[in-house]
Amino acid sequence: MRTNIHALVIALALLGAGAGLTGCALEPKEPRPSTDVFVDTAFRPPSVRIDAQEALAISPAMQRFAETEMASEIRLKGLRDGLIDALYTRGRLQLDYDAETTRTAAEAFDAKRGNCMSLVLMTAAFARHLGMPVRFNSVYLEESWTRANGIFFVAGHVNISLARPLSTQSRVVYGDPELLTIDFLPPEQVRHNRSRVIDESTILAMFLNNKAAEALTVGQIDDAYWWARAAVLTDSRWLSAYNTLAVLYRRKGLLDRAESTLRVVLEREPANTQAMSNLILVLADAGRREEAQAYANQLAQLQPVPPYKFFDEGVAAMRAGEFAAARQLFRKEVARAAYVPEFHFWLGLANYGLGDVAGARGELAKAMENSATVKDRELYGAKLAWLNELREQQRQRAPLRGAAGS
Repeated sequence: MRTNIHALVIALALLGAGAGLTGCALEPKEPRPSTDVFVDTAFRPPSVRIDAQEALAISPAMQRFAETEMASEIRLKGLRDGLIDALYTRGRLQLDYDAETTRTAAEAFDAKRGNCMSLVLMTAAFARHLGMPVRFNSVYLEESWTRANGIFFVAGHVNISLARPLSTQSRVVYGDPELLTIDFLPPEQVRHNRSRVIDESTILAMFLNNKAAEALTVGQIDDAYWWARAAVLTDSRWLSAYNTLAVLYRRKGLLDRAESTLRVVLEREPANTQAMSNLILVLADAGRREEAQAYANQLAQLQPVPPYKFFDEGVAAMRAGEFAAARQLFRKEVARAAYVPEFHFWLGLANYGLGDVAGARGELAKAMENSATVKDRELYGAKLAWLNELREQQRQRAPLRGAAGS
């Protein structure tokens, strides 16, 4: 899927988890939460290089692009508009959106693809190279959840604003001082949403926590720990990283450390549902059932219908051959989370089970449309192609049946 710029702003899916990691958290006031939460001896050294500064580093290939392709756009349209057109509007890079992994600015440029975080970083790296001030923003959107390998992820959202370049002599903004915000979400999704400015340290902590979440998803527990540790050290205000550490401690059987780390989050945000969900699991593992139930009762008030509740019930109905009941349950899940391709896919299966091939095709098309990774788009695209072929075969057979009956 080629990038589709609407109002010129770059969206970011920040990974967190409910029964796993957290999403966006309100930035607390000083003093910062404690960073004394590490258990280095419980984890093997990382298998990859972990350096927060690499996220925004510009590579020689990016410099050459800035001096050639981008320079021609800048000469015609000015620094800011030239940068945007060179990267996105004219599609010179032919970027693919792919949320499967979080890349550094240089990695996204080399791969010509990336998730929203990666594209925010790449845009910022080019802007910094050209002497253009940037501002990172955290946008308040309705909480969105996904699930992978038994871990719940809740997505946050950030974008980036570009200012007019600063004079190298007077350091005074010249020209139009207004910030131009870049986002991949359609304007109607973000136009009326509030946002807050975040520090570079926070965006880097988010990047590191994304990497931790991705490592955890594929079972790389040790690497995930060092990514999350780096996130806490980069910006201890970003509470998602504490939640990530707690998940990792639970995986290692370090229940005391998991609990104390989660309580760091809940001390700052008593209603943090992701941390509370994880604490319930930790307390249950430790045999402290009454305490776990007390938090479960509190969580039920904050979150009456847990993420994926209707989906799981729908899958159970499908396995029992109850396609009509399953369809109603999947429709409920889609109604509150239409962005999850998996929900549309299973709704399509329920439609197919009921003989509604057209409905199945429509849901598979939506699944492909909402897919955030190349792999998912190929998977749902193949299934949609099969249904289209089936429909064509049925259409060709229909006249024959009519002729036989005449």
